[in-house]
Order: sequence, then structure tokens, then C-alpha cells
Amino acid sequence: MTRRARIALPRPGLLLAALALSGCAGNWGWYVVDPRTDAGWTNLAFLLGGLKYTILLSLTAIVISVSLGLVVALPGLSERRWPRAASRLYVELVRSVPILVMILWVYYGLPQLTGLSIGVFWAGVIALALSDSAFEAEIFRGGIQSIARGQYEAAYSISLSHADTMRYVILPQAIRRILPALGNQLVYMMKMSSLVSVIGMQELTRKANELVVTEYRPLEIYSVLVLEYLALILVVSAGVRWLERRLGADERA
Repeated sequence: MTRRARIALPRPGLLLAALALSGCAGNWGWYVVDPRTDAGWTNLAFLLGGLKYTILLSLTAIVISVSLGLVVALPGLSERRWPRAASRLYVELVRSVPILVMILWVYYGLPQLTGLSIGVFWAGVIALALSDSAFEAEIFRGGIQSIARGQYEAAYSISLSHADTMRYVILPQAIRRILPALGNQLVYMMKMSSLVSVIGMQELTRKANELVVTEYRPLEIYSVLVLEYLALILVVSAGVRWLERRLGADERA
């Protein structure tokens, strides 16, 4: 009898847990994002309306950050002390500032310093590009330094200048090697673009926040937001993998 009593004791607890879970399920309001209803379809369309701004913001910022990162990385490879020091100082200073702080500073502080009015889109682009450029500079520096010294010597032996050697010999090889890292930075940029919502950028996260205020259904709406970012990142990752195979960047040197 004692053994039976011990076995039967957990049953009320399991019953209470099941009732609690069923009660939570009953409070879910997935109807707010149900495409089978007019209201749900309207809400989904509203959420997806921020997708183009997220993509445009991320792509613009990554193009600028890659270009700026290369410009910063090249002096860091110089044999002279001061160009290397300037490159290192830029990387350390920019890399130390959180992205959210950079966004707020660019949007609210930069106009006061320059006297220019900056919209939310370009404020987000500038902040993201500046923050990412320090990481891009380190990626380029590591990729260029990984190229064997014999490649330089071979280029100089056929009378190529230093600029032509970097352009036609070193950089093409370095880009193939750092392509996975550049792809990771693009994914990182798309995720960090959600922080631009704090200054009013109408991207995915801002759209979700506004809908939560009107519908009072954060769980359901933010779940859709998670799925949106998941689908976007998976597509971008697949594109980067395809480009790696296309260029042979995933092959061992």
C-alpha cells in the first residue's frame, strides 16, 4: 500500500501542470497573425512591410563598411610605424563602442557637430558601417597577411607596381579566403539592423513593436518576427555558401 501511495502522489502535480499549460494555450491569440482572416492578413502585410528597409539598410551598410574596412586595413600593413598606428587606433576605438550607442550618437550627436540634418535611414547606415568597418579591417588584414610572400616576389619579378600587385594578385586571393568571414559579417549586419528601430527606422523590428502596441499580443507578433529574421538569414547564408562554392573559397589552399 505504501508503494502505491508513493506512485500516486505525482499525479495531482501532473494534472495541475497540464491544466496550467492548457490555460496558457487558451490565452494565445494567434488570430492576430492568421492569414485566413482579413485582420490577420493585414497585420502580416504590415510586418512584412519592414523587410525591404531591413535588406536595403543592411546591404548599403555592408558595402560601405567593406570599402572603409579595406581602406583602414591597407595602412595597417605598411612598414612605416605611423600608418600602422593610425590603423590600429581606428580599429580599437571604433570596435570599443557598442552599436546601439553608435546609432544614438550618429543620429543625435552628429547633426550638432556638422550642422547637417541626417534622416533615420542614413543615420543607421553610417552607424552600422562605422561599427562594422573596424571588424572588416581586421578581416582584410588577416586575409592579406595569409598570402605567401612568394606571391609578392613573383609579381615584382614581372615589374608589377605595389598597387598593381595588390589589385591583381594579392586581393583576389585574399578575398577568396575571407569570403566566409565577410558572409558572417553580412548576417551579423542584418541582425544588428534591428537596433536602428530605436531611432524610428521602419524596419522589421520597428513594425513589430508598433503592432504590439496596438494589438497587445507580444508573444504572437514577436514569434512572427523571429521567423522573419530566421527566413532572411537562412536565405542570405545559402547565398553566401553558393558564392563560396562558385569561387572555390571553401577549398583548401
